[in-house]
Amino acid sequence: MDYILKTFGLVKKYKKQLAVNEADMTICRGDIYGFVGENGSGKTTIIRLITGLVFPDSGRFELFGVPHDSIGIQTARRKVGAVVESPSIYPNMSAYDNLKMQCMILGIPADNKISETLNEVGLGYLLKDKKQAGDFSLGMRQRLGIAMTLLGDPEFLILDEPMNGLDPAGIVEIRELILKLNRERKITFLISSHILSELSLVATKYGIISRGHIIKEITAAQLQVELAKTTDITVEQPERLISLFDGLLPETSISYILGGIRITGEIDLNTVLSTIIKEEIRIISVNCHESSFEDYYLKTIGGKRS
Repeated sequence: MDYILKTFGLVKKYKKQLAVNEADMTICRGDIYGFVGENGSGKTTIIRLITGLVFPDSGRFELFGVPHDSIGIQTARRKVGAVVESPSIYPNMSAYDNLKMQCMILGIPADNKISETLNEVGLGYLLKDKKQAGDFSLGMRQRLGIAMTLLGDPEFLILDEPMNGLDPAGIVEIRELILKLNRERKITFLISSHILSELSLVATKYGIISRGHIIKEITAAQLQVELAKTTDITVEQPERLISLFDGLLPETSISYILGGIRITGEIDLNTVLSTIIKEEIRIISVNCHESSFEDYYLKTIGGKRS
């Protein structure tokens, strides 16, 4: 497996406050890693540790296989782009001048790079526009911030709450941009967000953090299994149910529960109940349940937290 980032027991304290508590996380090349946690859970602190804005008190991490405390970490970080908390743009400059300044900082020729990058993030119409970035909408500023990171051709892009405060159209634009960059540029993403419904539309893997500790990592495919619809059916003769449905529900899994069976997956409930009734098996109860990502998240962290 080709890893972009691995952390091992990462710890960060601010005075007596434990911001990151022995955090272990793994991000593989090609992942869109959704970083989920309540406010103050440690998401931004871990991002700051990865990007070198702060240093760990203990534990370690590797970026592109390079240990964080080795001389090569600065070279590894050149493959990383980040928009942390808010885009670092010059509000009194145009989109073009912001990118030109960034090219100068990076020591790369602007040439066609600026127009290509603006087009890539959907801001090509601003190429010759003198409108100052401070007058842009929040969504435009987010895309400009991403454009500035793209000038360095990053392999790993870190976005801290990129959809926070955006209107519905802006959220869709950022979502589509993330998917496009992952698909076309093969960029790996770490995205922290508390908008779980939107994150679920892009993430291929999730890390759930609470009180500084990453308590769960799960792929999108594994999460779908966890969230699958379940139907519990209890009857007077439960031993007859497994054989009754053997081979009849290929897209589901069937397991025993006390007094009946649990069917996991989508079913035609009327057909299932009719089949049971035709066999003259008396139905005692039917209970259908489908979890949301929010339900799963709250269950994982142990309930609602402020």
